[in-house]
Amino acid sequence: MTTSPPFAGLTPDCLLNALEGLGLPVNGQLLALNSYENRVYQVGLDDAPPLVAKFYRPERWSDAQILEEHAFVAELAGHEIPVVGALGIAGRTLHQHAGFRFALFPRRGGRAPELDRPDTLQWLGRFLGRIHAVGAVTPFALRPTLDAASFGEEPLAFLADCPFIPDELRAVYLGVARQALDGVARGYDRAGAITLRRLHGDCHAGNVLWTEAGPHFVDFDDCRMGPAVQDLWMLLSGERSEQSAQLADLLAGYEDFCEFDTRELYLVEALRTLRLIHYSAWLARRWHDPAFPAAFPWFDNPRYWQDQILALREQIALMDEAPLWPV
Repeated sequence: MTTSPPFAGLTPDCLLNALEGLGLPVNGQLLALNSYENRVYQVGLDDAPPLVAKFYRPERWSDAQILEEHAFVAELAGHEIPVVGALGIAGRTLHQHAGFRFALFPRRGGRAPELDRPDTLQWLGRFLGRIHAVGAVTPFALRPTLDAASFGEEPLAFLADCPFIPDELRAVYLGVARQALDGVARGYDRAGAITLRRLHGDCHAGNVLWTEAGPHFVDFDDCRMGPAVQDLWMLLSGERSEQSAQLADLLAGYEDFCEFDTRELYLVEALRTLRLIHYSAWLARRWHDPAFPAAFPWFDNPRYWQDQILALREQIALMDEAPLWPV
């Protein structure tokens, strides 16, 4: 595990020099935006609207994988789907300066979507259906697949070999997590052979901005191959009856543009379980980044792992329940 802070050299001067090197008339105004995986800033320009500069975490993606993300978003935009894609400057969307890779985006404002409104969910569903219809045309060549191996088995192996789990909870956590992955495997078995397609990959409410014109989708940094339901389940919340109603509203719009395979409903709780394990490993992998102990001080604490044990036990039970709809 690397121990040097990944963005230690990304000073304000470095950032401004990177943009000036592209010929942009920066005015020195910088506003750090909420991001932990990468570093994202709103950058002021002379006599022009601000831009958003994203500096990619070193060693996470290859150049080719980042460019594949940019190409996917550009393809979606070409179909008039409201996404925010990287700007082409000097014929490129990915740039380098002082060892950092970065991309520039137009600034797009908006508010969080009101997910308790059926019309909002139907509107979101229509655009997700369009994203997935385009995503099904060709696969990613280089970006990974969201599956039990990459989001469950590998993260759990990493956690088993790192010092963050307290000794008195280690055996219990690892045992419960292993039981949970067995439940994930049963869910995938019940779902059977499902279609994988290019996805947003991290389609939670924070990555959807709403204006009077409707939603637009941002931050495709986690786009990958996976089942369509991955981009739906994170928009569901509340009791089972509430989630069923929300799913009905989403799919009412979604299926105007893309058919949904209801067998994927066996994966909702399985994917939620994988996200829990992956999230813990993500925090552990990033702990050497000073932004993480400051933002997540509860992670390095026995209470966190006790809560994770309880959450995984709940997931084990939920994965054995019937899906939200009959399949």
